[in-house]
Amino acid sequence: MITVGLTGWGDHDSLYLTKEASKHKLPTYSNLFPAVEVDSSFYAIQSRRNMEKWTEETPDSFRFLVKAYQGMTGHTRGKIPYDSKEEMFEAFRLSISTMAKANKLMAALFQFPPWFDCTKENVNTLRRIRERMGEYPCALEFRHQSWFTSQMHDRTLNFMRQEKWIHSVCDEPQAGIGSVPIVEAATDRRLTVVRMHGRNISGWNSAGQPNWREVRYLYRYNEEELAEWAARLQRLEQQSEEVCIIFNNNSGGDAADNARQLMHMLGQQLPEIPYEKQPEAEQLDLFDL
Repeated sequence: MITVGLTGWGDHDSLYLTKEASKHKLPTYSNLFPAVEVDSSFYAIQSRRNMEKWTEETPDSFRFLVKAYQGMTGHTRGKIPYDSKEEMFEAFRLSISTMAKANKLMAALFQFPPWFDCTKENVNTLRRIRERMGEYPCALEFRHQSWFTSQMHDRTLNFMRQEKWIHSVCDEPQAGIGSVPIVEAATDRRLTVVRMHGRNISGWNSAGQPNWREVRYLYRYNEEELAEWAARLQRLEQQSEEVCIIFNNNSGGDAADNARQLMHMLGQQLPEIPYEKQPEAEQLDLFDL
């Protein structure tokens, strides 16, 4: 099974063409796509109230890929609002427990920063995180090429299999050491995640610039690139029961269009986007003068 979704549900204007859709974005989104990545959890661990609300607003078959809080992956440079790592992980586990109990948690996504390289210390960090997360399914995404050099490629994948990490395959610009190539391999029989970050190589390393978030994911995949991915997804589907592809290229509003384009290529049903119906023009009665 191939599942197609987007990062977040709030910023995809092309999906919300009616007042009702704009007012109820998640319910509208969940009728158009079967899964979503929750990225707000990266900036703050979400309250159970939020998670319960989102769980209740979506169909029974809908599922969430929840991004791990930045303090858990070493992104945070400021003060973390928890007294210990144990408290932080406990808060995150409690947050996702609502979705897990409702069978709507696809996985927790741990995306590590470009400076998280392949060292013994970082390997041990991954082991400790996996232990802290217990039975919750966890996906792992790297941003440093050292994990997938010719010497480490197979060892990294084997480590992920042993530690029960779900592979998050990346499509992103090849812009130096802080980016990873497409590694077409599954590490879990149940699930493989694919995240489409775009290929804006000139904007990829613009962190620190005022508008870097707007620039980094500014990219629209063309038909040839999507066709290549349709073939890759079908190959990955032979390795995992489910392959979930998430489009993150939304700086210019391209994610939703690209996702629906891929769904069409895969022969999947495209639910109709709600739109405001225009009133029918009154027929002019030629004899009514």
